[in-house]
Amino acid sequence: MHEALDALRRRGERPRLDDLVIRGARERLRELEDVDNEEQRKAALRRDLVERLRTGAGLDADAAYEVREHGWTHE
Repeated sequence: MHEALDALRRRGERPRLDDLVIRGARERLRELEDVDNEEQRKAALRRDLVERLRTGAGLDADAAYEVREHGWTHE
């Protein structure tokens, strides 16, 4: 903390604790929102996969069987 405050002071800034706390809290909220958004995106992908597996829509059964029997390879 001292290092960061000293760096601001060297640049002529007079850091105020209330301003720094507010900025830090806002940054932390952005980080948490990013995590939430990523979790929502992953949940939507999982729901889509479950629906595709349930209905068979958009799935290639022959390709799935090939992967099951021989593994995944890249050519």
